[in-house]
Amino acid sequence: MARVELNNLEKTYGGGFKAVHGINLHIEDGEFMVLVGPSGCAKSTTLRMVAGLEEITGGEVKIGGRVVNTLPPGQRSIAMVFQNYALYPHMKVRGNLGFGLRLQGKHKAEIAAATAEVAKILEIEPLLDRLPKQLSGGQAQRVALGRALIKKPGVFLFDEPLSNLDAKLRASMRVRITDLHRKLKAGGMSTTVIYVTHDQTEAMTMGDRICVMNAGEIMQVADPKTLYNRPANLFVAGFIGSPEMNLVEGRMTQGSAPAFQLGDQSIPLTPQVTDRLTSVPQDAVLGIRPQHLRAAQASDPGAVKARIAHVEFMGHEVYLHADIGTARVISVLGAAEYEALDRAGDTVQLVADQTWLHIFDKHDGANVSLAR
Repeated sequence: MARVELNNLEKTYGGGFKAVHGINLHIEDGEFMVLVGPSGCAKSTTLRMVAGLEEITGGEVKIGGRVVNTLPPGQRSIAMVFQNYALYPHMKVRGNLGFGLRLQGKHKAEIAAATAEVAKILEIEPLLDRLPKQLSGGQAQRVALGRALIKKPGVFLFDEPLSNLDAKLRASMRVRITDLHRKLKAGGMSTTVIYVTHDQTEAMTMGDRICVMNAGEIMQVADPKTLYNRPANLFVAGFIGSPEMNLVEGRMTQGSAPAFQLGDQSIPLTPQVTDRLTSVPQDAVLGIRPQHLRAAQASDPGAVKARIAHVEFMGHEVYLHADIGTARVISVLGAAEYEALDRAGDTVQLVADQTWLHIFDKHDGANVSLAR
């Protein structure tokens, strides 16, 4: 079993700077957990504490039910894949793959069999007699992955492993890594994965669950669909999604029903929103994803007038950047839908699909429209 538990985990550096603020995170056996957040949010620091490469100054790390705070990395049943591959330049691929088993004193026949098995899984058999300098970036990353896999660890730790690759290779390696995890589980090797990245596309496409971090704290832990559709707060709403969610500041007003006041325009809120409100903050932020903000028809209630500021033609769709008062929003329109707009005077009427509209408290950032 390779369940990983972080209980009130803290990291404080000399001088009193606290990088990790007592976080709690439980990762199930065989789960693919992604830690994501902006640079400096302490996701790599957290991973290094799990690995034993960073001293823990508060709380505990458990792997397989065993507290590992004081154990060296070699006794934690973990294997780590780094951003820079860390291959031995004087060793061929075959030697790099088997080096860890040689250190463990395994017999040559056992090392050879394990090397052949891993090379077949990762499709690097033709590379076994090459030196690292003869490999492409994607090939080198697969070798680094194989060197970790050959140890058959309980926990795989990935620290920004794809950031040195170009966009096409990153997309390919995302699929390879997730497919490998799935194949290992199907084959009875239940390997837990903790994967650190700043790239929310990697997080959304790879993780069973995602832990969003900011400033050493956990903002939300959920599966990708929940994070996208039900962000717990303003930070998650703005961080997850591309293009990012439109977040517009305004005020809530109470009449026969709550409405959102944006400058001199008012958006009546339908029961699709009001029935979900746990509170009605006076100072609020309206959130709507660009895909759920469209050009209005004459009969659409709740439409607002916007001035077109910029248009990005993406082929099958158009990113329409528009100003509603002082607020800039993005609407994703179909190319045909955009061509049908009357753009006289660079104005357009936009309307939100309120099924997907969010209301956040401006002061504490909480999403007050999640109740369902």
